[in-house]
Amino acid sequence: MARVTLVTRIFAPEAAAATFRLTEVVRALVARGAQVRVLTTNPPPGRAADDAVVAGARVHRAPVLRDASGYVRGYLQYLSFDLPAAVRLLLTPRPDVVLVEPPPTTGAVVRAVTGARSLVGRRVPYVYYAADVWSDASESVGAPAVVVTLLRAMERFALRGAAQVLAVSDGVADRVRELGADPVTVVRNGIDTTVFTPEGPAPADAPEGPFLVYAGTASEWQGAEVFAEAMREVLWQVPGARLVFLGQGSSWPALQRVAAQLPPGAIELRPLVPPDEAAAWQRAAAGALVSVKPGLGYDFAYPTKVLAALACGTPVVYAGPGPAADDLRTHDLGEAVEYAVGPVAAAMVRVLSARASEGDRQLRAAWVREHRSLARTGAEAAQAVLAAVARD
Repeated sequence: MARVTLVTRIFAPEAAAATFRLTEVVRALVARGAQVRVLTTNPPPGRAADDAVVAGARVHRAPVLRDASGYVRGYLQYLSFDLPAAVRLLLTPRPDVVLVEPPPTTGAVVRAVTGARSLVGRRVPYVYYAADVWSDASESVGAPAVVVTLLRAMERFALRGAAQVLAVSDGVADRVRELGADPVTVVRNGIDTTVFTPEGPAPADAPEGPFLVYAGTASEWQGAEVFAEAMREVLWQVPGARLVFLGQGSSWPALQRVAAQLPPGAIELRPLVPPDEAAAWQRAAAGALVSVKPGLGYDFAYPTKVLAALACGTPVVYAGPGPAADDLRTHDLGEAVEYAVGPVAAAMVRVLSARASEGDRQLRAAWVREHRSLARTGAEAAQAVLAAVARD
């Protein structure tokens, strides 16, 4: 029976793509007979820890610093997790393999600790889950050169020491190989198709008439402001249209400014909601909005927001580059346009004006179940983690 330790600053009940992905990997590991221990953080304010979320896994939490929006994001915040995590990993019963979630600072800590533990007794390998390339993203948003250099050095250190690197896309896989990762396995993001479904209730307080929804984090690399700005043009063509943001992030102040300049109720900003409530909003909306701002190091990202909406049968308006745009176009799952207000507004109008049939909704959901269900991708990741034990 393999003993697996997961080290991650983010885990259930925190609503985030990493949470969904890691929770399903843990479930898949437990289903394969592994003993799983999760070293993570106390939940954000207002959220209760549910450590029975994965039956059979042991979840160990510790305090951590969070930013103003409640995220563990920022160098001081990462440090507040990484330093205690080093001690916790040193003292935890010896695992057969460690799975580590970024940032690279956490990966570097795990390499150092597993290396130290490997000096006495058998080797402790680790698997690094590369959801994106942090040093590239840092460089693209204008971080100081010294910060980028240090972060890239840590990222190389974390990647090169891993017995296995899991990459969420071909683009990420190519880049981490350039940074020295070997071997690399592509395990694409998925979504929980038992929660995000076309069938189910709608939110009781949804707007009247057709509305669009943006559900999830709105940070600088997503650039969700483009949808708020596009509402100026949308309202000329679809009077009474509504846009609901469910989430948080660094773009929130900009979204609030645009909302204040439009007619009351045209844009609503609401806090993050649990997955089942997010699914209710997705299935009730005429369309779901997702964006990736080009040139910030995330051009190869595949946001799980896309999959959440499609699993609910809802068409997606996607602004920006990346593999998600290719899927939407190839399989006729929604609208994929360049990241610019004019094309985005036109796509929003088309989706608001369309009358999608129940058959269309079911086809979108079926595509996700076949290609991107979280159960499938979690099983692929678990298999790769356990393979690292077998190779060692």
